[in-house]
Amino acid sequence: MSLISAEGLTKVFGDDIEPALSMLDDGATKAEILERTGSTVAVRDASLSVREGETFVVMGRSGSGKSTLLRCLNGLVVPTRGHVHVDGEELTAMSRERLREVCRTRLTMVFQQFGLFPHRTVAGNVAFGLEVSGVGPEERERRVGQTLAQVGLDGYADKRPEELSGGMQQRVGLARALVTDPDILLMDEPFSALDPLIRRELQDELMRLQRERRRTIVFITHDVDEAFRIADRLAIMERGTVVQTGAPVDVLAEPATPYVRDFVADVDRTRALTAGDVAGRDAREADATLPEVEASTALGAVMARVLRDGAHRVTDNGRAVGTITPAAIAQLLDGAD
Repeated sequence: MSLISAEGLTKVFGDDIEPALSMLDDGATKAEILERTGSTVAVRDASLSVREGETFVVMGRSGSGKSTLLRCLNGLVVPTRGHVHVDGEELTAMSRERLREVCRTRLTMVFQQFGLFPHRTVAGNVAFGLEVSGVGPEERERRVGQTLAQVGLDGYADKRPEELSGGMQQRVGLARALVTDPDILLMDEPFSALDPLIRRELQDELMRLQRERRRTIVFITHDVDEAFRIADRLAIMERGTVVQTGAPVDVLAEPATPYVRDFVADVDRTRALTAGDVAGRDAREADATLPEVEASTALGAVMARVLRDGAHRVTDNGRAVGTITPAAIAQLLDGAD
């Protein structure tokens, strides 16, 4: 079921956008429009659909329009054309009051910059959204304590942001988003300012939290390895346009354009893919006599065994989901169609 959908989204920034739209309709490029009109085409006729409970990653190089697209999904940016629906309700047609209500109760945003209040403690920062919503002091304290424990910040409630490392500050930002228990998390490159080790720890934390409580997450990144590590499905943007959408394994195996092929060329498939990803591409029924491997096992961890011993039956919590074979592994590692 689609919880968020965008149809034909276009966003043009400029003082007089009509000439830019006319050129856009005539097939002009982003560079040509900027040169002739001074207007910037940030998003161009983009459509996507995000399913309830999935982690949907939008990736692309700097300037590809991914952050503007994300802001169109929560009303921070009003699209020049197109429509956004959240759970069947058109965001782009909502009154300001209704939009505020939806943003307060259904979705929340996590930014790259932590945006913490320096004069508030960790607990005070996390509690801010609850205060705005009118939640009473006792309930606020309970929910803040519970959420800090969720993100590994037990014992830090009375600290100030300046006393925390960058990774811990981002955990506070994540706790602040989670404490209101939103259905939808919109995350704009939340880990990109962190060093690689801390970044991976927070990716692990996000994936763990997602296993515990399946929220709908739209996650923006320019980091290909990060995208393929956390995504259930992903969209790749080029110059404001969505050029491919699909499961990570399908994008790796069947890139839709030369741009996508180049973009994913350096992805470490043995770390980005799982046994379940590979099995999902084999339509044969799993043979009950084959040795088993869990679907969530990283491809790199099972590859040597399969190449040595032959096909394995892939299971997800005891349920057969397919078969992983040496041929399927070879095809994916070679990047063959």
